[in-house]
Amino acid sequence: MKTITITDRSQIEDIIRKCPYCTVGIIDREGNPYVIPMNFAWENDTIYLHSGPEGSKVEMVARHPQVCITFCEGHELVYMHKQIACSYSMKSRSVICKGKVRFIEDMDEKRRILDLLMKQYTDNACSYAEPAVRNVKIWEVKVDEISCKSFGLRPSELK
Repeated sequence: MKTITITDRSQIEDIIRKCPYCTVGIIDREGNPYVIPMNFAWENDTIYLHSGPEGSKVEMVARHPQVCITFCEGHELVYMHKQIACSYSMKSRSVICKGKVRFIEDMDEKRRILDLLMKQYTDNACSYAEPAVRNVKIWEVKVDEISCKSFGLRPSELK
């Protein structure tokens, strides 16, 4: 099974948009990795996340704003030889993004980003109560580095 690097921007964005969530790697108070699944929106090489206004993950990110965000789609068990364990692989594609979190405080910008987040998950038009917008923490991560790979390809699938 082969792994290939994907550099085509439209393929990378296609993978991101197909994902129902992303995983966000941050650093905890003791300097250890801490990974959490989060809903997201993607726009112009920027990932938007949201959370409650306070709590341990907000404190961690405020202290160490550098994050690693991963997206993975298409999980299919594949093999070259059915009876040979080491010939099995998981066919999937993943994107890894690195950047720094900046919290958005402007109310109009928060609403715009909440609309982006909702578009990721539904076609329904949504409205937001003032207290809800005020109390949501919007995370903006401008992507500094991005990489993408396709895993588990059979030789016949390579181009």
